[in-house]
Formats: sequence, C-alpha cells, structure tokens
Amino acid sequence: MKHALITGGAGFLGSHLCDRLIAEGYHVTCMDNLVTGNMRNISHLMGNRRFDFINHDVSRHINIEGPVDYILHFACPASPADYQKLPIQTMKVDSLGTLNTLGLAKAKCAKYLQASTSEVYGDPQVHPQPETYWGNVNPIGPRSVYDEAKRFSEALVMAYHRTHGIDTRIVRIFNTYGPRMRSNDGRVVPTFITQALGGEDITVFGDGRQTRSFCFVEDEIEGIWRLMNTDYHEPVNIGNPGEFNMLELAEMVLDITASKSKITYKPLPRDDPRQRCPDITLAKKLLRWEPKVELRDGLRKTVEWFREAVL
Repeated sequence: MKHALITGGAGFLGSHLCDRLIAEGYHVTCMDNLVTGNMRNISHLMGNRRFDFINHDVSRHINIEGPVDYILHFACPASPADYQKLPIQTMKVDSLGTLNTLGLAKAKCAKYLQASTSEVYGDPQVHPQPETYWGNVNPIGPRSVYDEAKRFSEALVMAYHRTHGIDTRIVRIFNTYGPRMRSNDGRVVPTFITQALGGEDITVFGDGRQTRSFCFVEDEIEGIWRLMNTDYHEPVNIGNPGEFNMLELAEMVLDITASKSKITYKPLPRDDPRQRCPDITLAKKLLRWEPKVELRDGLRKTVEWFREAVL
C-alpha cells in the first residue's frame, strides 16, 4: 500500500486531499499543527486504519517511521487575514517547512508535490496568467509574506529537483472554494456567504470591479490528483478560467441565499490584485483537465454546507 504524507492535511484543501488519496488506496499520514486547520475537517477519517494524524509544526524537524511514497506540502496560512496575522509563521512554513519536507523526500526517495499559488503572479500585468509569466510582486508589501514565501518555495523545489534529482511537481492554485472553508478566514466566498446568511451587510472592497476566478474544490482536487500522476516538474496552473468581479459574486450569493443583506463598500487593501485569471492551456494539454462545476452550482453546494456546519 502506498503511503502519502500530507502537510496541512486538516485544512480546507488538505482534508479533501486526504479523502481523495484514501479513496485511491493510499495510507495517509496527515500532519498539521492546527493553526488554521481544524480537526472537524478530518474527524470522519479518525477511525480509518489507513489514516494517521500527527500534530506537528513542519517548520521543525520531521520524523516519519517507515517508507513514504509521496509528500504533498500543503501546510501554510492561505488567506490574507491569516498570513497577515501570522507573517513570520507563514514565511517559516514555506521556507523551513519546504526544506524539511524536501529533505524527507530525499531521505525516503519519495515523490513530492508543492502547493504554490496564483499569488506568485502578484498584481499581474499579463492577463490571463500563463506559467511562463514571472509576475509583478511587491517584495516588501503586506502581501509579500505569502507571495514571496511561495515564490521562494518554488525555487527550493526546483533546486532540489535539479541538484538531488527529487521527483517533484508544483501546482499553482487559483482561488478555490467549497465545503470546509472557515467562515472567518477572510477570503471572499466564505465572507460573503456568512454575511448573507447572517443578515449582515456584504462588504465589497474598492468599487467591486476587481476580478477573480473561482474553482470548486472537487475540480481543484481532480487537477491536483492528475498532476501527481505525471512526470512534469515545472509549475502548472490549476484553476477555473471563468472570471467574475466582486459585485457579480456578491449578487450571486445574495440570490442563492435569498438574503436581504445590502452591499456596502470599504477601501481597497494595499497591493490587492486588480484581476486574477489562470491560463490553463498547459493543464488541458498535460493533464487533460479542465473544471466542470459552474460557479453558481458550486456556490449552492457551499451555501448548503455553511447552513449546516456554521449556523
């Protein structure tokens, strides 16, 4: 039986990966220090003989007994609210944590997948963003603790691949949403949904014309799974190229929830990207993957989960 270590496995994406790899026949070790992860996300797995949980900070030395076939490094605060509250921890998990997991991959002769992000493109001047675009990032701005940490982690992964021959992959994840998101993590989809369900004003930053592309978690996990099973070592965008501005998203959430909430406006945060949309040409060709879930359908499923889990 293949053995996979998933760091950040109690988080939003990590927990869905745990589910997928167990379904694919893996024994999964989930490692998480629960800073932003939640045991509720993996509670249904705790009695499974093919699942282990280790409470550990990957910025410290990692010791795993026995063989490990695959390491998926997903540990990291991923929302602006989290990584601006935890700037040093964020940079540690993508530097020391990446070094530690790569060192373990070397010792175990394991395959390795690094969770990177569309944030490596910064506030892009190329649209949509292909993997060949080097980005437009403010290296000392408030978002730099995440943007630059992920850029550094990508460089580390490629250095270990080129120097030590580690069998690596890098996924650049664009905005993903779905069940198990935290209502207070600061990202736009859970924020809008919880505000609408609670009858609060929906807060839109700036004029609401800035765009994002939203990928439902089932589609994202499918893309990551397909990337795991390739021999491609350079970054691959996994996201939904459907582009929506924040006002369109707010109005869609209001419609789905039948909420009477009003839309209010706040100043745009510093360095907030004006537009974000993946070029998934490579994923289509390499992985034969593209997202299937329309935004409205994915939002309905997410709203249903929030109604049951949060309210």
